[in-house]
Amino acid sequence: MPFIKLTKIERKRILVLITCLLIAIAAWLFMALNNKYPYTVKTVLKYNNIPQKKAFHPLQSDTVDLQVEGTGWQLLFSRLRIQPQSIAISLEKLNNRNFILFSEQLYNVNNQLETSQKIISVKPDTLYFDFSEKTIKKVPVRLISELNFVKQYGVSNPIEINPDYVTISGPEQELDKIKEWKTDSLKLDDIQYTTKNMVGMMQSKLKNVSIFPASVEVKVPIDEFTEKVLEVPVKVINNQEYYNVKLYPRKVKITFLVALSKYSQVNEDFIEAVVDLNDWKKLNHNRLRVKVVRFPDFCKLLQIEPGKLDFIIEK
Repeated sequence: MPFIKLTKIERKRILVLITCLLIAIAAWLFMALNNKYPYTVKTVLKYNNIPQKKAFHPLQSDTVDLQVEGTGWQLLFSRLRIQPQSIAISLEKLNNRNFILFSEQLYNVNNQLETSQKIISVKPDTLYFDFSEKTIKKVPVRLISELNFVKQYGVSNPIEINPDYVTISGPEQELDKIKEWKTDSLKLDDIQYTTKNMVGMMQSKLKNVSIFPASVEVKVPIDEFTEKVLEVPVKVINNQEYYNVKLYPRKVKITFLVALSKYSQVNEDFIEAVVDLNDWKKLNHNRLRVKVVRFPDFCKLLQIEPGKLDFIIEK
């Protein structure tokens, strides 16, 4: 195929034509993007001015469609330009009725936007709520923690939570399902001293259930641990036939870690070791496994020696 040969003047004319065309397109885009257009974005609802004496339950999703009027530039970047990513609406009217109209709150909703966009309408415009009498209940606090200690250090006493109960309020049918309330995760690394921390309570996933207080004080008692060995007598359990059972040996050595501050306090009275005669009667074991059934919470069991005992049954 032969190439079209253009003169220098013809090439200049084509370049000018293309330049003019690009400038015209850019000017048209600029004018078009400066015009205002309606477009739709989704946003999440947050509630304020919640009725104090009523427990409410929304009968629709907490996500609504905003009909927004903005320029073409804002339409082009609508996902980035809607700020904040949620809007707050007042539930004050629920003291007298069971629905909320967005059309009554458009002025306040528009004031929450940080841009020149204007919300024209919200879909759905009406939010409906189901009500029940608000009840109050106390539930224990459950600490969620991830604790990492310096070598040979650990928790020397039960962790203290103050208060150890929180008050929750909401509809009775929802509160009946709640038996405890978790904290946010307490994460501590390289611990070697007793610590006190304010830990927030996990936020309620139910909009009609509230919690008080929003945080608790957590005291983690820390001490250095050392190894200790005690000889503990072994008891026989599940001997309903009252056999004369002789164990060899009669005592086992329990090796464990104990806090230095409690080293002298812990003796064999704190520990109970047993063997289960059902291991022989039902499982036909010829040696009985030693189990520790009582042990201090503030100690850490390391070893039982021997772990299994020989025995003689005299009927």
